[in-house]
Amino acid sequence: MAEPLLNLFLIDEDPVFRLGLRIWLDQRPEFQVVGEASTTEAALQQLSTLQTMAADTAADAGALPSASVDMVILDLGLGQGDPEKLPGLELCAAIKRQFPTLPVLVLSAQDEAILRAAAQHMGADGFGQRGLPVRELARLIQHVAARQDNLSDVTQDVSLPEPTEGPIAFLHMSSLRQIEAAMQGIEEQANQRLPYWYRLVLAGKYRELRAARWLIQRVLPLPEAPSVSVSSGSSSVTNIANSQLTSNRVTPAGGAIAHAASPLPVVIDDVRTRVCEAVFRKLQFPLDNRSDIPLEIDILRSDKSRELLYTTLSTFESLLDDLQQAQIPPGQLATRAPDFVLDLWKTVTLDFFGRYYTPPIDGLEQPMVAMLQQDRAIVEAAILSRIPEVSTLLDHLLFQASLDIDGSAYVATTPEALRRSQFLLEHLLIQVACAVMQPVLNRFSEVEILKRTLYQRRILSTRDITRFRNDLSWRYRWDTLVHEPKAIFESHYRLFALTPQGIQIHTIYAPRQTELAALTGTQYMMTLALEARDAIAPRLRSALSFAGSGVVFVLTEVVGRGIGLVGRGIFKGIGSAWQDNRLRQRQREDL
Repeated sequence: MAEPLLNLFLIDEDPVFRLGLRIWLDQRPEFQVVGEASTTEAALQQLSTLQTMAADTAADAGALPSASVDMVILDLGLGQGDPEKLPGLELCAAIKRQFPTLPVLVLSAQDEAILRAAAQHMGADGFGQRGLPVRELARLIQHVAARQDNLSDVTQDVSLPEPTEGPIAFLHMSSLRQIEAAMQGIEEQANQRLPYWYRLVLAGKYRELRAARWLIQRVLPLPEAPSVSVSSGSSSVTNIANSQLTSNRVTPAGGAIAHAASPLPVVIDDVRTRVCEAVFRKLQFPLDNRSDIPLEIDILRSDKSRELLYTTLSTFESLLDDLQQAQIPPGQLATRAPDFVLDLWKTVTLDFFGRYYTPPIDGLEQPMVAMLQQDRAIVEAAILSRIPEVSTLLDHLLFQASLDIDGSAYVATTPEALRRSQFLLEHLLIQVACAVMQPVLNRFSEVEILKRTLYQRRILSTRDITRFRNDLSWRYRWDTLVHEPKAIFESHYRLFALTPQGIQIHTIYAPRQTELAALTGTQYMMTLALEARDAIAPRLRSALSFAGSGVVFVLTEVVGRGIGLVGRGIFKGIGSAWQDNRLRQRQREDL
């Protein structure tokens, strides 16, 4: 028997964070977001309305059941920028006073012991970090809903025992928190490429912190409380101290180690979570297209573009779960990758526009999704089939395969491999989102209800939309004839990347000799033109440089000197004639 849905109510001032969290939670079968608010007043009013409606429908046997709120997820920093608003902690207390049995999960940007204790003092049933991975947050929500007191196995870091009464217990907990935070900071530093001597210094600091933690546990023990175990453990520290960590980079053959100093490794099972969470955080950046290449999603409003990319990422993770459950061997991912991308496009199109959405077209209502998916062949040929390294990305996330980066193979858990997977996933999400919008622009570009709902204000008129579509059409022609053969000849891929400034172009090296050998027609002629330019241009520049030097020599050394000699002769002649005239005048005066 399926478990009932947990109805969640979100309270957060950040609309981007709230949108991403709502989309992600709605994608999970056990959760349903029934309301959200950005202010304390709106939160209390909506909660009162929802709970009253649920109580009224429950009392009325003939009425349809109304969804009551099962849990509130509250941002601890709510209202801090406005002194007239209640801060998050006071709102938590107000909710518990008005709805004593309603669980409240408080999320905070900082995981401090004082904030955790203050939240519990105000009645919070659970406490977690705002940057907690979504999968861990789902487990935390389920445990809070079940009123589990021990949340240590679902938080991002190790949860310390809650402080008992008395100052010694509070000092014990706060001291261990500070030590653990310092140890985590050293581990994050160790994830970077550092000189060997600096890593020894970090190892010494880490040993001192471990000794301090041991002393705290012995000098300030908690009564009837288990000793604290840190998830990072002493194994990582021993690896730092003894310099026994292997290199991030291995040879392409997977044999000899390149060099000894390397960062702390990432847990194997955490590879997929780290990559997806990193991309999830980058989706909160501005999504303006800062490249010189037009994209289909440029026509969307910023909130709709972000919602489409969130939906794509969430669907990508769901399909990854399906692949993992299917237990597909690693060798078959290359053949399954096109089907995976096609399924991703179909599912995102269905989720974003709705299965039964039927906008009126020429006075008739037609099922939109069914018509959009009729353009499968066009979308697949123009966009989906050109997305690079999909099988490589899936292999890395599902089987932790090493990645070949700039001619060297990197282990799956290294920062270089994780960063490369992020680039590949970002490009995949952007391209699939563009593929979702391409048939919309082909079939429904002039539907007024879609224009008002989806499009930017600057692209609403028929002329603006026609110009936008023409730019896209020329972009695909230019890519086919020039950019793609050039990229193949130069052995690289152009990827769209998410940056704090917006969407930009990022290039990565990739051997593409097989594609180069398969080029024909105009694309092949383009590579020949590039090769001819590379062969002729240096020689032509040398010839022009030599000819230019010769011209300069002739002008300066021959013509210039000749002109100089003639000029001097003319001036000398003028001077001699002037002197002869002066002599004649003096002779006349003497006579």
